[in-house]
Amino acid sequence: MGLVWLEAMLPLGIIAGMLCVMGNAQYHIHKAAHGRPKHIGNDVWDVAMEKRDKKIIEMLSSSPASN
Repeated sequence: MGLVWLEAMLPLGIIAGMLCVMGNAQYHIHKAAHGRPKHIGNDVWDVAMEKRDKKIIEMLSSSPASN
């Protein structure tokens, strides 16, 4: 009677394992599609900063080097 809880561990382990597999699959698919991991909590401010940073990097890379 003491090991009855062990019967529940196999299905719970399978469920937990499949949740991990699905999460990892989602992570790798997104990373393959976009080239970087997903940004969690991406709001309007983050999007504006990404656009600004991209614009600055493009401006700096297109300007001639001043050596």
